[in-house]
Amino acid sequence: MTHLERFTGLAERFTGLAERLAEWQSLWRCLPFQHPRLPWQARWPGLAEALLALTDAEVARLQEDPFTDSPLAAWLPVDELAWLVALPAMEAQGGVLAEELPEAWGEQVGGRKWRQVQAFLPQVEVAQAESLVEWCAGKGHLARALSRHHGIEVTALEWQPALCEAGRALAQRQGARVTLREQDVMAENAAAWLDDRTRVAALHACGDLHRRLLTLAAAAGSAVTLAPCCYQRTADDRYRPLSTRGRALAEARGLVLERDDLALAVQETVTAPRGVQRHRERAGAWRLGFDRLQREVRGVDAYLPVPSLAYGQMPATFEGFCHWAAQQKGIALPAGVDWRAHEDAGWRRQREVARLDLARHLFRRPLEVWLVLDRAAFLEEAGYAVELGTFCPRELTPRNLVLRGRKR
Repeated sequence: MTHLERFTGLAERFTGLAERLAEWQSLWRCLPFQHPRLPWQARWPGLAEALLALTDAEVARLQEDPFTDSPLAAWLPVDELAWLVALPAMEAQGGVLAEELPEAWGEQVGGRKWRQVQAFLPQVEVAQAESLVEWCAGKGHLARALSRHHGIEVTALEWQPALCEAGRALAQRQGARVTLREQDVMAENAAAWLDDRTRVAALHACGDLHRRLLTLAAAAGSAVTLAPCCYQRTADDRYRPLSTRGRALAEARGLVLERDDLALAVQETVTAPRGVQRHRERAGAWRLGFDRLQREVRGVDAYLPVPSLAYGQMPATFEGFCHWAAQQKGIALPAGVDWRAHEDAGWRRQREVARLDLARHLFRRPLEVWLVLDRAAFLEEAGYAVELGTFCPRELTPRNLVLRGRKR
């Protein structure tokens, strides 16, 4: 048996990822845009030099695929991490394939979202006499597809009345047997929808919402099909593993996850349209240019977080952005600022940050898989038979992990 072949099962991967995440947390928890010189550069100067020497093409390739032919393998456990996160593609339940679903079922669903529904639906198996509930349903797009495919009534839970109303109209027009219920799933009465003859499904339920699903489902004995998302959307400042084993692993290895650390798990995105990419690049460069300026003006060499701006609200010029940001933070900017110099510095700094960030990117998927393995371990400890894998290619959505569990 090779060193990597010992990570064959979910439990072994859970332990292996905890070890590597803990060992390298001083590197991946460090945010390059906050530090002109990263704390870990003194320890691994060769790693920083190798990253900064990468071409734009190499940066783009490693952002897309951090594990293949990585120059970081001389310093970081690239091959081991790649092995640990390699989960199988889950088989469709009941022989259904996504491409078999009629396109008419996807009325008023965005193209990418509908393809995600198509890919996720075959993962939801419903046993005879089992009721089906969609958790955090929005307008009930998944619920309508599930109802039509299985030929059963589906209950869809959503807390926003406007989404429920829109979903009811869609279900009625399409003849789908879906009942949308206004329900805050964090409320105490949410448990009433689940029992040991219920299958609950959720496609990209965020943070505390899917933790709540798992807790209530385990207590009721409900079967689960879950694609989790946005682990950082939680009320807790520090991550507390759901499973007993997860808590023991984190404590034994000294793995500490703050809420902001959890955002790393969902930073991988599918390539956006070029216009959106340019907007993101400009916003990043301007923020870094302002960071340089505010350090000079305040005389404090420390990062100062600035609120985010929605797409389309960014000022037209770098100078305008700096005045807006300074106003947000109560900073008086002096006259005679060399705006061009600070903007150019921001663009240069952005190129550096993009390269240094690649060391963190290597741990994005490992962190996400570890968090989902914690959820799998929680269900196993509650007496569930559990399966974990992917339900679609990452090009459709990087949040492509699906967890299936049924009480033994």
